[in-house]
Parts: sequence; structure tokens; C-alpha cells
Amino acid sequence: MSAENGKNGSPDTPAGPRPEPLRFYGTTWVHHDDGYAARRAGLAAGSLALAAAACFVLRVAYQGLQIADIGSFVSLLMIVMFAICSALAFRHTWSGFTSRPDPDRQASMRGLLAIGFVGSLLAYFFRTFTEAPGEKLHRAEYDRAREEYEKRTTRRSGNPMKKRRRK
Repeated sequence: MSAENGKNGSPDTPAGPRPEPLRFYGTTWVHHDDGYAARRAGLAAGSLALAAAACFVLRVAYQGLQIADIGSFVSLLMIVMFAICSALAFRHTWSGFTSRPDPDRQASMRGLLAIGFVGSLLAYFFRTFTEAPGEKLHRAEYDRAREEYEKRTTRRSGNPMKKRRRK
């Protein structure tokens, strides 16, 4: 149930398209209000801290492989695998902030993104310096929807009954 403004029974929210909420930001990205800057700073610090913690966990896992003495080939293979998966996850996450990802491709890359989670965290960290991750994409879609709505609602003006008839 929407709140009414008390004047004429109309809702407080404007008519037309509504902005799509972003994860962790809600709809604060539209007007950069309600602690938007603090959220960006907090999420940047949080994603960097998670990436550092993940690197520490990977280092402990690598040391476990060294203690197990499984061989230099497997150790090298693990390093290369995490490096490549992290680079691909970074690129995929970064491009997902500017365009809608293909759902089929997203599903097929789920395992690779799970392995390269450090790259995704770093992409999120770097993106928060310029905007809320995905803000540019959502803003373009929202602005386009608002423009189309304005065109549809302002197309007819005046009373059609007063329209002059052609002779």
C-alpha cells in the first residue's frame, strides 16, 4: 500500500517507470542520497578486504600443497589456473557492469567465476571508485524508460473535443 500525500489522494511516488534497485545500494544510486557515498566507500573497503583474505586462504592452500610435496608441476598448474580464472572473472565481472550478461553464458561460466572469485572481488573494488557497480547501465536504462514514458504521456495535449474539424 503506497502512502498518500494528503492533498488529493495521489501517491507520493511519481508515475512512470521505477528504477531497478542495485545490490547493496537499493535505489539510492538515482539521486545519490541516503548514504550513497558511505556505502560506496564501505563496499570498496569490504571487497578489498575480502580479496586480501581470499589471497591469504589461497596462499595457505598453496603452502599445503608444498608440504604435501606433490611436485612442482601441480603447484605451477594451480597457480596458473587461479591466475587465468581470476583474470577471466575480472573481465567478465567488469563487462557485466556496462552491459547485461547473456544468461546462458553466465550459467556456463559459473564454475570459472567461482574459481576466479578474487578477480570478481577486485573488479568490484575498482568499479566502486567511479560509480556503484552497474550504475551506468541501470541509469541508461532508467533514463531511456523515463524518456519513452514522457513521450507517451505528452503526445496528446488539450481537449480532443475542442479540436477543429477539417472541411
